Amino acid sequence: MNLPSKLVEAAVEQFASLPGIGKRTALRLVLHLLKQSKENVNAFSTTFIEMRNNIKYCKSCYNISDNDICEICSDHKRDHSIICVVEDVRDVMAIENTMQYRGVYHVLGGIISPMNGIGPNELNIESLITKAASGKVNEMIFALSATMEGDTTNFYIFKRIKDYNIKTSVIARGVAVGDDLEYTDEITLGRSILNRVPYENSFVR
Repeated sequence: MNLPSKLVEAAVEQFASLPGIGKRTALRLVLHLLKQSKENVNAFSTTFIEMRNNIKYCKSCYNISDNDICEICSDHKRDHSIICVVEDVRDVMAIENTMQYRGVYHVLGGIISPMNGIGPNELNIESLITKAASGKVNEMIFALSATMEGDTTNFYIFKRIKDYNIKTSVIARGVAVGDDLEYTDEITLGRSILNRVPYENSFVR
């Protein structure tokens, strides 16, 4: 793509580096910004700089937050004895949008994937085990993607907490095998949370 300005070309490259945005879409976005006032463009860019510099991760569940403890974990109306274990913050958003869950979360920051060099030590698993050992948790819901890596992670955590007398459940397989939670429609995901089954029943026999 031949562009008349190196500045425009650099801006297009930055937009095109975002997921799902090709060069043509990036160019349209850049040309749109050029039509805006300098004040609007400065406000646009400042928003992202402030987000990146000031965003925090909840010290309890690792969800993104404006404060040290996120709104979900600081909400006394939530059931803190139920922890929904998810892969990343997008899954928290997806489940919250169903409005069917009133417990709290624990964001692992990924799933165990030896092929990609990701082991248990690279994830937020030890802090989850600490919660399990506290005696304050009654149930853990495994809400990881229905993939081999997700199932491996579920089983690893299950083995680590099996001696703590905690009910373990997994979301119902209304979520298709191989699907990511963030792409599942809210009704299906909500029903999967409500119709969760004991984790032991999910084993392939």
